[in-house]
Formats: sequence, C-alpha cells, structure tokens
Amino acid sequence: MSAANSPLPPVVISLAHKEAQQLMDDILEIQAVVIASVDGFDVASAVRADMDASRIAAMASSIAAISGVVSHEAQLGRSRSVTIDTDAGFAVVRSVYRDDVELIINVIAQEGVLIGEVAYRTAQLARQLAEA
Repeated sequence: MSAANSPLPPVVISLAHKEAQQLMDDILEIQAVVIASVDGFDVASAVRADMDASRIAAMASSIAAISGVVSHEAQLGRSRSVTIDTDAGFAVVRSVYRDDVELIINVIAQEGVLIGEVAYRTAQLARQLAEA
C-alpha cells in the first residue's frame, strides 16, 4: 500500500511524514520512525541510513498483533504499546486507534536516550494522528 492508496486523508499522511521527521530531528539517537498500517505497509516514515522502512513496517505489524492477542487473552483491554529493550538500544511500538483506520508507530533508537522520553514522544505522536 502506498500513501496514494491509503484510506487515510492526505492531511493525515502529510502530518505523519512531518512529525516522523521532526521526532528524528529532535532526538538524534532515533534511527527510524515508521508509521504503518496494521497490515504492515509503510504509510509514512523517516529513517537514517541502512534502515528499511518496509521491513520495519512489517515487523511492527507483527509485534502489534502479538501484543493485541496477549492483551486480549490476559483481559487487559486494548493494547497501546510494546517496548523492546536490547543491549544496543530499543524499539517502541505504539498503536494508533482512529475511526477510519488503525495505525502502528515503530520508533527504533540507539542507546543514549531514555526509553521514557521516546515512549512519551511516541505517545504524543499517536494522539496527534488519532485526532487528525
């Protein structure tokens, strides 16, 4: 799915591109911000060298799906986010619930930035996209 084929209004796609790039510009340790459809297609992204937005979108879709199943089976309500913490950095995967389409934000960062800062900024972006 390209942005041209997306069910999202063009203004939302434009906002997604702008805010993905802004997040990367604000936090230098962020290597990728990928906003994807739930079926794993890149809707908007900003990535540094050697990062493949299409692969990240597919990965985020799978992670969000697993998160949703765990949340449902554990009767915890609707899944909001998953954080994957590694030796060299982390990924934050955040669901965006809109009336027209569900999105997934995946932010990948190297160590050197606080997980909480990235999680907070990712949640802000999710709210912006949900309300746009």
